[in-house]
Amino acid sequence: MKYLSDYTSAAQTELFKSSGVIFAFSQQQFDEQKKDGVKYVLVGAGLICPKANIDELHNGLDSIQAAGVAADISENGVKAIIHRELANHEAQISCSCSETIDALADYPSITPEMIRAEYPAYFDHCVKNNFF
Repeated sequence: MKYLSDYTSAAQTELFKSSGVIFAFSQQQFDEQKKDGVKYVLVGAGLICPKANIDELHNGLDSIQAAGVAADISENGVKAIIHRELANHEAQISCSCSETIDALADYPSITPEMIRAEYPAYFDHCVKNNFF
């Protein structure tokens, strides 16, 4: 099963290219990549965007995220996504859904109540398959 990043990665890469985004984690890396006369904004996590393109970047990332969520739900279904994220965050070990709830916050059609309601079935699946 795919993850959300599988649906968004290529589009994000294209957006970064078209927006003039660079990644730099040191002054030297920034100096090697920057273009003269361009003012840059540090977005975070080493992502640096030309100031003139910051709105394009933010709007594009929002659109890509929404499209990725829609594709994930369409292809995998809500129940499978919940189980995938419960497994990814080892909810059967922690006996907690909180990390899964946080991870699925960008999925407006998946509520914390839905995740909590699905947890017992997921836990039973883990018991039957010795996922501990």
